[in-house]
Amino acid sequence: MRVADLFSGCGGLSAGFQGADHEIVMAAEKWDPARDVYNSNFDHEASAIDLANLVESTFRVNRERPEMIVGGPPCQDFSAAGQRRETGRADLTMVFAEIVSAVRPQWFVMENVPSVAGSVAYSHARPTFSNAGYGMTELVLDASLYGVPQIRKRFFCIGCLGEQDGFLEHHLEEVRSENRMSVRDYLGDEFGIDVYYRHPRNWGRKAIYSIDEPSATVRSTNRPVSPKYRLHENDASDTLEGIRQLTPEERARIQTFARDFGFAGTRTDVDTMVANAVPVELARHVGEAITVYERSRGLAANDDAFRRWLAEERGMTSESSGDVVSRLRRVGKLLDDNAQGPDPRDTIHALSKVAGFEKLSPSVRSHLKRAVQLKAEFLTQS
Repeated sequence: MRVADLFSGCGGLSAGFQGADHEIVMAAEKWDPARDVYNSNFDHEASAIDLANLVESTFRVNRERPEMIVGGPPCQDFSAAGQRRETGRADLTMVFAEIVSAVRPQWFVMENVPSVAGSVAYSHARPTFSNAGYGMTELVLDASLYGVPQIRKRFFCIGCLGEQDGFLEHHLEEVRSENRMSVRDYLGDEFGIDVYYRHPRNWGRKAIYSIDEPSATVRSTNRPVSPKYRLHENDASDTLEGIRQLTPEERARIQTFARDFGFAGTRTDVDTMVANAVPVELARHVGEAITVYERSRGLAANDDAFRRWLAEERGMTSESSGDVVSRLRRVGKLLDDNAQGPDPRDTIHALSKVAGFEKLSPSVRSHLKRAVQLKAEFLTQS
């Protein structure tokens, strides 16, 4: 699917959606250091578009014909680390909504901190999405349950034209892990340490973590062990000797950026862009859930036109054509956890890999395959 990434930062969402086989056709990032890092890691370039200029930004996005717009409008005014006073940056949430409603791609994904759901800015953005025809799935995802070795909770609003609210919840629940991922689960012994220091928000909190547990949320603050720090009862070590903080590159790995993803700039800039990024694996899980759902929509889409084609081109009765459509919907459910391309012609091969399909009788399997073939023929001729 063609994707435009707005407020792209250094590229967490782009890397995740690209990893889910979506095509990033444009990116926009106003902050120079993050944009430079983005452009050094992707084959396409992020532009320094002032997205607050709705006329220009809408024109620039629309000309790329995106099928999906994704983005994380700056969230400092909503975050737990900030003072939660909504200022000009909160207005960018509404800017994102206005661009989506003007361009009207099939899909959009907005990501932010959990507290944005109760903000004034989102209370204005939400009806903008709804009035443009989008059904929305709104939920908070814990990254540690979606392939990321970090307890990081993020709010997602995922919209699709013509859908009912909550339409994607089941798909995201199905791919959610039962157990949180530890740093060792994801990285093994890559860091060469068993414990590390993560500067606490305030004294009296745990600061020494084991790699056998998920990391706490990666923040822009990344200081060495403070001489004022006193061991906490929950710390993963009974001594501070030899304990160090993680490097910016190691923190990027906890954000699930690839080992060869390059960062540049001042230490403060790198720490900030890494902390602000969407974890790549979390983004990939969301992107794959959308792919799976879009495929199931494609299998059963254009029911009326497909039924007419079955009657006119294949001489089927109304009852027989209804059976074919029902079988396509069953195929969509069988493939729910197996992200494939949206082309129905790819699904026959995918079906053979699904355990539930092999348990069906030979006759039922044959009927399902035939339904997929018929839909492929219909789409080709259309």
